[in-house]
Amino acid sequence: MEGIDGSGKTTQLALLAKWLSAAGHPVFMTEWNSSALVKAATKAGKKKNALTPMTFSLLHATDFADRLLYNIIPPLKAGMIVLADRYSYTAFARDAARGVDRRWVRELYSFAAKPDMAVYFRVPIDVSVDRLLARRVKLKFYEAGLDMGWSTNAVESFRMFQGKVLDEYDRLVEEYGLSVVNAIGSITEQQRVFRKLVSQHLEIENHEQLDESA
Repeated sequence: MEGIDGSGKTTQLALLAKWLSAAGHPVFMTEWNSSALVKAATKAGKKKNALTPMTFSLLHATDFADRLLYNIIPPLKAGMIVLADRYSYTAFARDAARGVDRRWVRELYSFAAKPDMAVYFRVPIDVSVDRLLARRVKLKFYEAGLDMGWSTNAVESFRMFQGKVLDEYDRLVEEYGLSVVNAIGSITEQQRVFRKLVSQHLEIENHEQLDESA
């Protein structure tokens, strides 16, 4: 699952996981930047605002490698469906938006297993910002791209940085064939499209019993 902050991808993935589990499919979930191996180093670097684009990239790649080895490959070998809240495409988009060489980042993640399916929830930057502000979410320093020094205003910096990330995602859709879901629609509408995509890929039945509380 891919998408910028405020795209709703985490909500959609959680709903999909419940649906698959209820249908009897064993599911394992993993999320970006969650490895205990580099958690302390990343936290310390963020606290001091000391992470350069290259350092940030290397830390995330280490996190990814650790999770791939212990949280992705083993469940797959056990016959489970692994749902990843962000994959290597996040690095391709964010790191390039920070000015890191695209080819270098792709080579850095060359060890990554190719996902059977990658879904990108595309949302305009204005919708993303409105959703985050409506939830009274405090924009984080790095997520807002404040480390780049383009603007001292968090909202404005977020628009600029995430706008560049959106441009990179558009490149990835063409380069890697990501499936695109329009993330402007309601949660129910998005989930219906998401389930259909996954059902077709896994060749499982998709019963259209989805209401607003699903």
